[in-house]
Amino acid sequence: MKVSIEDIKKLRVETGAGVSDCRQALKETGDYKAAEEWLRKKGIEKAAKKSEREVKAGRVFSYAHHTGRLGSMVAVACETDFVAKTDDFQKLGKELALQVASTQPESVEILLDQEYIRDPGKKIGDLIKEVIGKLGENIQVIEFKVVSV
Repeated sequence: MKVSIEDIKKLRVETGAGVSDCRQALKETGDYKAAEEWLRKKGIEKAAKKSEREVKAGRVFSYAHHTGRLGSMVAVACETDFVAKTDDFQKLGKELALQVASTQPESVEILLDQEYIRDPGKKIGDLIKEVIGKLGENIQVIEFKVVSV
């Protein structure tokens, strides 16, 4: 199948995957939606390979509900400070803080197994794996805390 540059660009913008990965996904699947799923699975495979790497950098993210009566803090770790400063990592941290405030899980394991509030077809663990595949570093939720009045 011949793959157009426009399809590669569009897939790259939407997924954040590399040009060669986008080209390969479109060639192998022949379908744009199937190529997105192919890239998502490849990102999850990459995440599994990186799960044993040491995390020594990261950030703490917070969320406060508009009423001011509920808030959360989440510590998210990665391998390098460079990745901790990326927009993708920052967005992930904010989404995790919102998820924790909304669902108030009892442990990190429970959090990772929860459905993502913005996309119930996806688990939080899968969301993190997608970001790992995109950024190429191990990412872990270290701890979280929910505070309410």
